[in-house]
Amino acid sequence: MPACFLSPVFILTAPDVSLADTLDCGQCFRFSPNADGSFSGLAGNHFATIAQREGQLLFYDTIPEDLPFWQNYLDLNEDYAAYRKAFSQDDILRQACAYAGGIRLVRQDPWEALCSFIISQNNNIPRIKGIIDRLCAQFGPALPGGRYGFPSPEALAGRSTDDLAGLRAGFRAGYLLDAAQQVADGQLVLSDLYSLPLQDARQALRQIKGVGPKVAECALLYGFHRLDAFPVDVWIKRALQLFYPDGFPAFAIPKGVAQQYLFHYIRTCPDAVPKELRHA
Repeated sequence: MPACFLSPVFILTAPDVSLADTLDCGQCFRFSPNADGSFSGLAGNHFATIAQREGQLLFYDTIPEDLPFWQNYLDLNEDYAAYRKAFSQDDILRQACAYAGGIRLVRQDPWEALCSFIISQNNNIPRIKGIIDRLCAQFGPALPGGRYGFPSPEALAGRSTDDLAGLRAGFRAGYLLDAAQQVADGQLVLSDLYSLPLQDARQALRQIKGVGPKVAECALLYGFHRLDAFPVDVWIKRALQLFYPDGFPAFAIPKGVAQQYLFHYIRTCPDAVPKELRHA
């Protein structure tokens, strides 16, 4: 039944948030759009259907006790208007903010984010979502409604690549297992990465097999809310070449938020890049 015919469990005021841009901009992979424009999905072991209406976010299929969780997950207490004002000193970032300024950087579980971006390597979003869904169904905890939460490191540590064959994750299966083993045995303490100097946090993640600069930056930005992290994929590389050959603006802080606006703008706005340069 469409969310619009049900009573929401709770409502949050969010006048400058775009739900669609936030949940469908490549930073998280467990939400899917519904026919009525709402989104349904999980974050960790929490499920909700979320709709947007006149500056409000309406939450269905959840429980009242989860209100603080979702408020934190969607980063609703952060002043993104101040970020956009600072970024708008630059012409390109001003356009990016006008186009995609409703994006919030969701506060994902760090382990889930790390695994998600390991899976994302040389992959497209539908396949990423499919692998994550199968990973949860095979190894995650069962939740009400026939859903599954995200598996813990301990649930994967000690498994073999044969055990993960059903995920159809290819070479990424070995990387997931190495990450799980390092976290489960305490070789990598994820909670330390919130406060380590950024370069040290990068190096700690890069000890995991298959984790290079881009995956490490994505994990830090989207999993640890290290807003000074700056992932560079093919879209950001193109934006830097086209718009910032002399370097990204030093005043665009936090860089991670500016990066997300720029990424979504150049990837999805048809007017962001001239047609003759779009696939150059």
